[in-house]
Amino acid sequence: MNKHINVLLLGSGGREAALAWKISQSPLLGNFFIAPGNAGTAQYGTNLPLKPTEFDAVYTAVKEHDIELVVAGNEDPLVLGLREKLQAKADADNRKILIVGPGADGAALEGSKDFAKRFMGKYNIPTARHLTVTADNISEGYAFLDTLSAPYVLKADGLAAGKGVLIIDDICEAKKSLQQMLDGQFGAASAKVVIEEFLSGIECSVFVLTDGSGRYIVLPPAKDYKRIGEGDTGLNTGGMGSVCPPPIADEEFMKKVDSRIIRPTLDGLQKENIDYRGFIFLGLIRCGDNPFVIEYNVRMGDPETESVMPRIASDLLPILLEVAEGNLTNMSLDIDSRTAVAVMAVSGGYPEAYVKGKKIGGNLLPEGSIIFHAGTRVDSDGSVLTDGGRVLAAVSYGESIEEAAAKSYSALGEIDFDGMYFRRDIGKDLISLLK
Repeated sequence: MNKHINVLLLGSGGREAALAWKISQSPLLGNFFIAPGNAGTAQYGTNLPLKPTEFDAVYTAVKEHDIELVVAGNEDPLVLGLREKLQAKADADNRKILIVGPGADGAALEGSKDFAKRFMGKYNIPTARHLTVTADNISEGYAFLDTLSAPYVLKADGLAAGKGVLIIDDICEAKKSLQQMLDGQFGAASAKVVIEEFLSGIECSVFVLTDGSGRYIVLPPAKDYKRIGEGDTGLNTGGMGSVCPPPIADEEFMKKVDSRIIRPTLDGLQKENIDYRGFIFLGLIRCGDNPFVIEYNVRMGDPETESVMPRIASDLLPILLEVAEGNLTNMSLDIDSRTAVAVMAVSGGYPEAYVKGKKIGGNLLPEGSIIFHAGTRVDSDGSVLTDGGRVLAAVSYGESIEEAAAKSYSALGEIDFDGMYFRRDIGKDLISLLK
């Protein structure tokens, strides 16, 4: 691999900023493009103003910039067939293109909760008891809810921009919500609804890179914080911070994850003739000492990527190339022994209504921390403005969760924008487990 590789990374959030930061460090990298990117990704490569789901525009960029590797940051283009569409266009042009990300068949693990549950059942992968309901069998859904104890979990089958999961304490409210979801509360995404038994435990995220042949590498595990309020209260968000590694993902637990979940998942994909090349995100819950799958995602998590990438000491680009080529051999990861903690600063009002366009002031290059932009853009005068609900993440290393978190909070103390909010308890629950 002595040739420089031109790379296109698709996406615009904090996850893509962390991936861009990591990829940009590779001596193998030639020209690097991020589409559409944000104000922060511009320091790692060249932002291109195009949508990842506009496949004609993506392929035009591939040709214009002689892109050899495309890395899909988020799930939408994958579910819609990014791999197949780009590959078909490249084949017609007699052009070689490598893609990190599954085809639409593999992306159904995230694109359809029903597909994922049937897959887990078929290959004996531990998950919660569940039932898929449509308008035709809603009475079965009501009866299944009656067999469960509160709280009740309702999940829209399809992608719903992170809003399609309801956790409800009252049985009557759960039945009413089931009807509303099937009636189109989340559009076509909730034409099917998966009812799940609620599992009690501590959640964590495990990330796997696989090459379609059953070979794989496990990335450092992480734990994210989804609720807007401290103490895990309030509305669900896209994620308010993350810790890598969480102490619950100890060696014994990870051995169980490997034997009971990762290997059966990869074996199942091969048995289904799904050529899966890319990231698999295992959303897990530890119940007692055992792992259960809450959900699959077909890309890295956000904000977990912001704490996972800094702990990868190896060059990531050659690993991504081997994944895309279906030839992940003799690859291993060197992992930084320190803990990384990411804290997300969000717009006032998020996850409900908020105003964009607030000027971000202060020090966006704090010493000893990394700022990963998420919802930001550059104004015509060069100033950086908020452009989303989750604006930026401060990430720091430490010999402990406390030390890393303290550095991230110190970094956020140097940044300011109108309405800026962040949780001040990221990692505190894990610290108490260590005592």
